Amino acid sequence: MFFITLISGILITISSNSWLSAWMGLEINLLSFIPIMSNKENIFTTEASLKYFLIQALASSVLMFIIISKSLFESMFSIISQYITNIMVVSPLLMSTGAAPLHWWFPSVMEGLSWMNCFNLMTIQKIAPLMLISYTIKLNMFLYSIIVTSVLIGSIGGYNQVSIRKILTYSSINHIGWMFAAMLMGEDMWIMYFLIYTLLTLTIIYIVKPMQISFINQIMFMFLENKIIKFLMFTSLLSLGGLPPMLGFMPKWIIIQYLTHNSHILISTIMVTLSLITLYYYLRITYSSFILLNSQPTWITSVSKNNPNMISIMLTSLSMFGLLGSMICFNY
Repeated sequence: MFFITLISGILITISSNSWLSAWMGLEINLLSFIPIMSNKENIFTTEASLKYFLIQALASSVLMFIIISKSLFESMFSIISQYITNIMVVSPLLMSTGAAPLHWWFPSVMEGLSWMNCFNLMTIQKIAPLMLISYTIKLNMFLYSIIVTSVLIGSIGGYNQVSIRKILTYSSINHIGWMFAAMLMGEDMWIMYFLIYTLLTLTIIYIVKPMQISFINQIMFMFLENKIIKFLMFTSLLSLGGLPPMLGFMPKWIIIQYLTHNSHILISTIMVTLSLITLYYYLRITYSSFILLNSQPTWITSVSKNNPNMISIMLTSLSMFGLLGSMICFNY
C-alpha cells in the first residue's frame, strides 16, 4: 500500500502545474517512504529513516517558505535577479536528491538501509526532485558549479571507502552530476541516462542482496562456488563505472560529444578525468575478488553452482551488449 502512495506522490509532482501541488506530491512521497524504510528488527533502519525524514522535512520547509514568499512578495522577487531566485528554488531540491555539496546526509542514511531500500533511495526517490530541477534550472554558472561539485565529490569521496553501500552512494552522487550535464541537452537525454543508471544499479543490487555482501573484504570470498555469477557481478560494476563498450558508457559518450561540440571543453575534461577515479572503485573490487585468494568463510551464503540466477544473467547481458544495440539504433 505504501509503495502505491509513494508512486502516486511522484506522479503528482511530475504532472503538477503549480508549486503547491508539486510540494504536496513530495510530501506524499516522503510519508510513504518512511514506513518502507523502517524495520523493527534492525535499529539502524530506524535511525536512517529518522535522519532521512529530518533532512527531507528541512528541504520541504525551505522550498515551501520560498514558494510562499515568492507569491506574497512578488514585487520584491522581481527586483532580485533571476539567477538568485533560481538558486533559492533549486537548493532545497538539490538537498532532496543528495547532490553535492548538500550530500552530507546521503552516505549515513544509506548505511542503515536494506539493499532494496538503498536501491529505492538511489533511484526512485530521485525522480520527483530531479524532474522539478529540470523544469526550473537555467543554463548558468550555478548549474556548471553543481555539475563539477557533484562529479568531484562523487569521485573523491568514495576513494578509500570499504563499504559497498558507501561506494554506491558516492557513485550515485557522481552520476547525479552527469544527469545535470544531460539536462543541458534536454529532458529526454537525462531521463535516458537515469533509466540506464537504474537498470545497472538494479543489476548489482539483485546480485549482492542474496549474498548479504556489505564490504569489499567480503567480496574477496564471494561466489567462490559460482564463477558465472561472479563474472556477471563485475561486468555490471564496470558497466556502471562507464567502461566501454558496455551500456554505461553510451550516455556518457553522448554527453561528452554534446559538451565538446558546444565549446564546453574544460568541463567535459574535468568530468571525464574525475569519472576515471570512480571507475577505479570498481576495478579495485574486481582486483580484490579475482586476484586475491582466501579460504571460504563460514558466513557466506551458498549459491548453487549449476543454477545461476537467470534474471541476473539477462540484466548483465543487457548492460554488456546494450551499447552495441544503441549504436545500431542511432545509426539507423
